Amino acid sequence: MWQVLACGAVVFPGLFFVFRKILPAVFKHWTDADVVLVSERLVSSIHAVMATTAGIIVVSSCSNNIIYDRHWLAAYFVIWYGVPYMTYDIFAMYLSHYYRYHVKGHEDYKQHSLRTVNSFVRREFLLVLHHIALLTILLPITLFFRKDQGDFFIGCLFLTELSTPFVSLGKILIQLSLQDCWLHKANGGMVLLTFFMCRIALFPFMYWMYGRHYGIPLHAVPFHLPLATNLGNCCILAPQLYWFVLLVRKGYRLYLRSQNPAHSNGL
Repeated sequence: MWQVLACGAVVFPGLFFVFRKILPAVFKHWTDADVVLVSERLVSSIHAVMATTAGIIVVSSCSNNIIYDRHWLAAYFVIWYGVPYMTYDIFAMYLSHYYRYHVKGHEDYKQHSLRTVNSFVRREFLLVLHHIALLTILLPITLFFRKDQGDFFIGCLFLTELSTPFVSLGKILIQLSLQDCWLHKANGGMVLLTFFMCRIALFPFMYWMYGRHYGIPLHAVPFHLPLATNLGNCCILAPQLYWFVLLVRKGYRLYLRSQNPAHSNGL
């Protein structure tokens, strides 16, 4: 009973609903778009903390034998929290997209329709594809194709969520008009650091750990893995590289603005 109540299918939509009720009472001047955006970011941060914690536990528990060591969280977290969260988050992102244009009075956004859904998918195609890929690839691999091996690497993939709270905090600080404070700048540095370490450098690290286990040099590891494994890793890594480039560009623009405030103010 408690397991069902605590699973992600209840927890994440429930938290989203609670935040949507509480935030308008605290920030009375916020629009529906503001409330939905911050609610989505808060729930994403909670999931990220859960996933990162699970990842640390699994990785530390399976570090002696990265192939055959097992931990129940590797499969449990994906089933009960990972899949429900990814499903919920697609819906939450759609609501955020919808209300962003609804409050601006766009004609097509007076009510939900196939047109608004199609517009959301086109505008957020890469994010939607990323979520669907995790649902259709990570879940089957976790449950059916690993042959009870590689919990260590599933734990590593959980660690990719470490950057999410910092990304969310940056958006929330902007929503609170605190984008010029020192906290926003420090958080921007943490976004770049955690994103690079846990979403990009993590993949060479996993290949290196695999090579160390079998006594294979890093450059030779891809040739010892099935083609599907390498392709799967590339499919996960490619959007991370794209998003990291966008983050670096945004950070560089913010740096230039901070160095020349008169120009940024249009003076």
